[in-house]
Amino acid sequence: MTKIIGIDDAGRGPVIGPMVLAGILIDTNEYNELKSFGARDSKMLSRNQRLRIKDKIENRFDSHIVISIPKEIDDSTNLNYLEAQKAAEIINTLTGKIKESVKVIIDCPSVNIPSWANDVKKLLKKQKEINLICEHKADENHPIVSAASILAKEKREEELDKLRIKHDADFGSGYPSDPKTKEFIKENFKNEKYKEIIRFSWNTIKRLQKEESQEKLF
Repeated sequence: MTKIIGIDDAGRGPVIGPMVLAGILIDTNEYNELKSFGARDSKMLSRNQRLRIKDKIENRFDSHIVISIPKEIDDSTNLNYLEAQKAAEIINTLTGKIKESVKVIIDCPSVNIPSWANDVKKLLKKQKEINLICEHKADENHPIVSAASILAKEKREEELDKLRIKHDADFGSGYPSDPKTKEFIKENFKNEKYKEIIRFSWNTIKRLQKEESQEKLF
């Protein structure tokens, strides 16, 4: 019996908080059951809907989640390759004790699908047993990837909630386009207290640092 893994990320673009990848493993004959949970692209669902589906998925199927904190993202030379490493980690973990072939579908973050897929493939421990499929919009086209997107999205939200409580801070969604995030970053990017939650390699921060250095010249 063939197994299927779906993988997706959440929090790739934000300037605040972690990036999360999630993977789900099912048997091919369990696909209809997974679809019955109502899994769709996480962006199409409310948080309450995501939480209900998340609980059903976690109670029924094997899954694995990996988190990249801001410092790890800043230290990486290439975000696409970091994500390839994390995707491979998920595949290696979920297929560790599996002997049969496994079909893996990933929502590809790179514009160059063949190159990114090759990066993932080279990091796999069981290359011959893995049928790797990388696609754009896989979270919209494959329910198993939609389900993975829900786990990733909710894990990121959970991590953000922890950071808000730990630092007693309301920084919004963490995305650079969010007005609340913009204001928080502008006021606090130099504050050591928030060093662990900010991605300093992002252009949002670099622009602020450049503006500050220019002001000091006058």
